[in-house]
Amino acid sequence: MTFWIISAAMALLVALMLGRSLLRAQGGDIPDASEYDLKVYRDQLAEVERDVARGVIPHEDAERARTEISRRILAADASRSSAAPQNAPNRVLIGALAILLGAGSVALYLWIGQPGYGDLALKDRIAFAEQMRENRPSQQAAVDSLPPFVPQENLSDDFVTLMERLRETVAGRPDDLQGYMLLAQNEARMGNFAAAAAAQENLLRIKAESVTAEDIADYGELLVMAAGGYVSPEAETAFRAALARDETDGRSRYYIGLMMIQTGRPDITFRLWDGLLRRGPADADWIEPILAQIETVAQLAGVNYTVPAIGTGDARGPSAEDIENAGQMTPAERMEMIGGMVEGLSNRLATEGGPPQDWARLITSLAIMGNPDQALAVYTNAMEVFAGDPGAEDIIRAAGSQAGVAE
Repeated sequence: MTFWIISAAMALLVALMLGRSLLRAQGGDIPDASEYDLKVYRDQLAEVERDVARGVIPHEDAERARTEISRRILAADASRSSAAPQNAPNRVLIGALAILLGAGSVALYLWIGQPGYGDLALKDRIAFAEQMRENRPSQQAAVDSLPPFVPQENLSDDFVTLMERLRETVAGRPDDLQGYMLLAQNEARMGNFAAAAAAQENLLRIKAESVTAEDIADYGELLVMAAGGYVSPEAETAFRAALARDETDGRSRYYIGLMMIQTGRPDITFRLWDGLLRRGPADADWIEPILAQIETVAQLAGVNYTVPAIGTGDARGPSAEDIENAGQMTPAERMEMIGGMVEGLSNRLATEGGPPQDWARLITSLAIMGNPDQALAVYTNAMEVFAGDPGAEDIIRAAGSQAGVAE
């Protein structure tokens, strides 16, 4: 209710200001020309009387002057009377203007605004985004919402026949690694990504402990494509599992970033994607889609951003050995050295992210430097970045405990 009262008051104020300007422009506050003429004629009449009193002009000439001036006064007064009603419609115009502004403002807000949606503090926005991420649709729900798969019309009869035989063969051989590999590849070529993901899932089952980060990332990507570009909880789990095996896997980082922006955290997406651009290489599959979206993501994250040179690498922060070696320096030299390395690490993690080990190193380094508030802020941010990754959370939580900032 407060919002509507303030909006109505602002619309009324604007209408009054415009109305005042309109009145002045049309003569509402500016004296009419006839008013000015009347004043001049009255002054002239008074001047004639003074000249008569001083004997400057004869009585006959004064009488003729009085008659002429009186005639002009009557004409000016008649002109003023006929012009006065012209200002009356301005009041009606001002009222119409006020109504138009008020109604127009309400209509515009109802069209592009969010009635009933209150402002959210940053903490509330983050909590809302986390709730969105936890309650987003499952993989199956996303697939079911899409139109059913229709085979391409340009497929040759031989290919269709071979695919039918491959499906039948693999169905009778549940442990046929090569068969499931071929099935996943060819189902994907046909655009049947849901079937390709199912085949890839069987491939992961057969490989068991020998599964690679690339295998898991392939599975996650097929899930995303089967869901029409949506990163489901199942796909997120796959990408985090791939990162647990290879924390530098660019494809998984790209899709985790995509998931973050889909659930209201463009700030995390920006850090992940900007880091991938800086790390490169330029011919990586994820570089082109990032370049197509990174500026919009940066704007949503509130960052004044210029796309960096791709593949510029990254700077390391201080290691435990670096800090230990600094013990032989003077206190001032030691803090200067640590501070420079901490700043480099902090800037890198803020722009491009990094593995949990780097976040843990920054948390403990800040605590050593006597900056517990900054250490707590980094700890909180790191727990948000690696939410849902138990291994990474354990590393961050251990560093937070060591720094004395963990909950």
